[in-house]
Amino acid sequence: MNKSKKQLKAIDFQEYLAEQLKNPEFKRHYDEHGRQLEIAYQILQLRKKKKMTQAELAKRIGTKQSNVARMEAGNQNFTIDILQRIASVLGKNLKIEFTK
Repeated sequence: MNKSKKQLKAIDFQEYLAEQLKNPEFKRHYDEHGRQLEIAYQILQLRKKKKMTQAELAKRIGTKQSNVARMEAGNQNFTIDILQRIASVLGKNLKIEFTK
């Protein structure tokens, strides 16, 4: 291996998020869009755990690969229907609740 290339280290998402939330601008955006990003990250992780491509997930939920890519990037709003289809394909139950 070439010594000039850096090895990438796995980063724990929660640690990374905690560090980023110290930045007021990031925190403002996170507060506005954080839940959507958390869902997007969960979809990405569950899909990878199932060793499924974006194209495979898209086909099974009845959409296009580009839509799955936008979902996983947090750039697309989720309907309950699409979340239910994703959960079903990934072998999970969807739970939505209001908490205080």
